[in-house]
Amino acid sequence: MKDIVEYIAKAIVSHPDEVQVIEEVEDDGLIILRLEVAPSDKGKVIGRQGRVAQSMRALLRVAAVKDRTRVILKID
Repeated sequence: MKDIVEYIAKAIVSHPDEVQVIEEVEDDGLIILRLEVAPSDKGKVIGRQGRVAQSMRALLRVAAVKDRTRVILKID
């Protein structure tokens, strides 16, 4: 799932070398993905009214259901 977020983010931003995805796994199986981008690219990743971020989260939910896990995407 980390790869999905990284691939999408690098395709959107102006500085793909600054994209970093950190994966944290909680004790209860919850996966938290932290997406870090350059400050100038944060608006591109979030999108107008958060539509790009919502789309990325929807794709993650589909992948999580397939793997029977739960995923949260946080954009820093």
